[in-house]
Amino acid sequence: MNNDEYYMKQALAEAQKAFERGEIPIGAVVVCNDRVIARTHNLTETLNDVTAHAEMQAITAAASFLGGKHLKDCTLYVTVEPCPMCAGALGWSQVSKVVYGAADEKRGYRKFAPGTLHPKTEVVSGVLADEATGRMKRFFQSKR
Repeated sequence: MNNDEYYMKQALAEAQKAFERGEIPIGAVVVCNDRVIARTHNLTETLNDVTAHAEMQAITAAASFLGGKHLKDCTLYVTVEPCPMCAGALGWSQVSKVVYGAADEKRGYRKFAPGTLHPKTEVVSGVLADEATGRMKRFFQSKR
């Protein structure tokens, strides 16, 4: 297992926590210098806050841990492609790398705002995508 898969498994564990709370099952972790500095999942229902996406929670937690607003030398692992709002926040945070699992063809940033991330941010997609996609499908099937 490579590092991206290792950390994505941790993001998937966060997504499972969201699933168990009735939240859309998206999880995120932020890694800096081979150390997880933030672990989060969607909290939009729990907090009654449409902005409480896993990525937004991760940015806030990581910035707090680091004591500054920029996440240079950090990697965000998230189970589903960020939406435009989250991509914008990631761009402002200057995160060095974004790794995501499942693509979001309906609401992902690539469809609506592909230039939103910081120009120097590296993007890796499709890491453990089948696991992330499966969790999302199970969640939405349980809601029908």
